[in-house]
Amino acid sequence: MKNWNVILGVDVSKLTLDICWAEGNLHVKIDNCTKGFNVFKKWCKIHEINLNDTLIVLEYTGGYEYRFIQFCQSLSIPYCRIPGLEIKQSLGMVRGKSDQVDSFRISQYGQEKIKRLTPSKPLNNNVLNLRQLLSFRKRLVRENAGWESTVKERKHMYPIKNADTIIHTAMAKIKANKKYIIQAEQEITTIIKSDDSWLQSYRIISSLKGIGKVNAWMTLAYTENFSSFTDARKYAVYVGVIPFEHTSGTSVKGRKRVSHLAHKELKQELNQAAKTAMFHDPEIRAYSERKLKDKSYSLVLNNVKFKLILRMFALIKRGEMYVENYKRAA
Repeated sequence: MKNWNVILGVDVSKLTLDICWAEGNLHVKIDNCTKGFNVFKKWCKIHEINLNDTLIVLEYTGGYEYRFIQFCQSLSIPYCRIPGLEIKQSLGMVRGKSDQVDSFRISQYGQEKIKRLTPSKPLNNNVLNLRQLLSFRKRLVRENAGWESTVKERKHMYPIKNADTIIHTAMAKIKANKKYIIQAEQEITTIIKSDDSWLQSYRIISSLKGIGKVNAWMTLAYTENFSSFTDARKYAVYVGVIPFEHTSGTSVKGRKRVSHLAHKELKQELNQAAKTAMFHDPEIRAYSERKLKDKSYSLVLNNVKFKLILRMFALIKRGEMYVENYKRAA
């Protein structure tokens, strides 16, 4: 294990980065772009921070950190990405919040956990391209849903003429967006097929009932082909399907609930996967019918999402396709 002389905590936002060295009581705020990265290099030089002996610790943000990561990789600066929930829970009770304070706390976290932190693997460009395409596709799908709702409401509420401008425009938008959605999906498929390991993982997890192409794409993109998340429970926490206890002594008896820090888009996509599995997968259907006798639908749905995540990671670990009613040899 390498001994790092400096642990820099980085709080990432869309436009800026707050960088802090807690031990040295130093802080700098820079733009999240090439100009800002040059300012960062000058700041390090002024304060005699050797970037070769420095570990940068930052949170997963869903994409805003990628430009800075690419900068770090270009200069061979080691960095480590940590789930935000893990950092938050490690700090205990805290008061106050700002970007500067958050970067200070991330640096503190790095210093406290230094013995078990290891630099992250270099970022795969496929990951960045996949996330961008998936985000763009999602935006087009949502936009089409809005236009379709407009058409439906207008037809219901008003006497419509053949040359109605609003409906004509909305239908044109829907048609164009469908074309762009197909183009995005074709490009996503091309990226998956360009790497044998990604294609194999896609085939494995999409063999599960309930896991369609969109869920498979998103799982590959956000686990970075199961390299950034190798443990199913950690990914389930990231997605937001594992509830945590909220109890204390005899006075606090709160219900278990998932963290609000979860990746809501991934969780939303898994909702449909779970509903499909509850209908088409005999084992999960039997499980859900049994549990629904005592538990609420939302809780059972959440449990099914967790089961799907466990199955995906188990299949990837074994390198096997899903087989219904599979029994391991004794």
